[in-house]
Amino acid sequence: MAKYHRNNVGSLVLDHHDPARNTTVSANHRIWNALSASTIRRIIFDAVSCGGGSRHHRHHRNDFASTPSPISSDSGNFKDKSQEQGASKSQRKPNAKSEKLSDLLNIAEPEIDAETGKKEEALQELKRIVKELQVEDLTKRQMAAASVRLLAKEDLEVRGTLAMLGAIPPLVRMLDLEDVNSQISSLYALLNLGIGNDANKAAIVKVGAIHKMLKLIESPADPDSFVSEAVVANFLGLSALDSNKPIIGSSGAIPFLLRTLENSHKKSSPQAKQDALRALYNLSIFPANISFILETDSVPFLINAIGDMEVSERILSILSNLVSTPEGRKAISAVRGAFPILVDVLNWTDSPGCQEKASYILMIMAHKAYSDRQAMIEAGVVSSLLELMLLGTALAQKRASRILERLRIDKGKQVSGSSGGNFSSTVSAPICGSSSSCTKPGESGKECLEEEEDMMSDEKKAVKQLVQQSLQNNMRKIVKRANLPQDFVPSEHFKALTSGSTSKSLPF
Repeated sequence: MAKYHRNNVGSLVLDHHDPARNTTVSANHRIWNALSASTIRRIIFDAVSCGGGSRHHRHHRNDFASTPSPISSDSGNFKDKSQEQGASKSQRKPNAKSEKLSDLLNIAEPEIDAETGKKEEALQELKRIVKELQVEDLTKRQMAAASVRLLAKEDLEVRGTLAMLGAIPPLVRMLDLEDVNSQISSLYALLNLGIGNDANKAAIVKVGAIHKMLKLIESPADPDSFVSEAVVANFLGLSALDSNKPIIGSSGAIPFLLRTLENSHKKSSPQAKQDALRALYNLSIFPANISFILETDSVPFLINAIGDMEVSERILSILSNLVSTPEGRKAISAVRGAFPILVDVLNWTDSPGCQEKASYILMIMAHKAYSDRQAMIEAGVVSSLLELMLLGTALAQKRASRILERLRIDKGKQVSGSSGGNFSSTVSAPICGSSSSCTKPGESGKECLEEEEDMMSDEKKAVKQLVQQSLQNNMRKIVKRANLPQDFVPSEHFKALTSGSTSKSLPF
């Protein structure tokens, strides 16, 4: 039976009676007895405070390090948690981005699906309309044509889609119907399909629409000429394409357009008149169509129509294309009163476009035929050209200068030819004030000047008047720049200078 006894420090010690272990127990007993109480307390204190430097303390410290204490365990857990939190944050960031991206995709997918669905529905609707253009029911065909007209009015993409789906051939076939409403619906549907789409314009002409349109106007079933106006609008749109110009010009459309223009005050609307003029201008750009225009004998009508400001500039544009050929120039010069009308246009200071086009026509004709230059001079073109050089646009001034240069060459030739036959004809007029200047010795210098002014040609008088007017205008500008009173009157000396000035510095 084991027995316990107290040692020197007061601790209970097992008293072994095992003979085999008496030696070890007794040895331990002797060691503990050799240690004093203060030494034991110090060892315990050092072990607890972890500040001991003894070998025994280091041994226990290693033991403590090998066996995690609550403090070291907590600190280790704290580091692990912080690392785990950092890792979780680093993992959470890409996860958050991916979540946002997935959210955006989830939001965009329904929108894309909705947009795709709308486009698919629109395409199916266009297919349905094109299919109804080919049915036998006339009412459905009219409604389908009206839908094409409405959908193609402002949407370029729809125009191309309808053409690819095959809407043009059935619309052209509808022109063969005798129903006026079907014809008008088809014409305006074709008109809108060709707006801004050259491929559609070419396709409309290719399937034979021009001849069908002309057939409609030859035997019109529409007493109010709505069909004719729709045909004119189509000719205008289709003639804008260069490849269509020769086809339309040779088809017989030009006489119809001219008839529409001539009868515009009776039946056609002002819009139809403008459309016909613009279509004729488009067709006149192609040189081969000029002969078709001249065959109609419409040049006198076009020239005599100049004066109506609504159509004058467009007519002058057509005549500008006609003078590019000898036949066109001959037709213009053959019209009675053509040059006075064109010369009068040069004085339209409130219409610079008309001035530029009229000066172009006169410039081309002046450089091609001597007889035309003489007719221009007789119509008083010189004074109008001088005024145009003072008050016209830069382009009009340039053209006027070229015409005057050509007229000056003719005058120089006349002077040189007359000097060869009669030398006395080249002698200048006598100077006023000399003894030989007046027929009567008693005449004063003033009377001589009056006689000279009577002998002066109308053209020189006009030049003198223009020079005086120009000098007075320059004086007004100088007065305005000098901030002088507006009622400032030039002196008599200035008036004398302006009245006595000549036109030697001018081109003619």
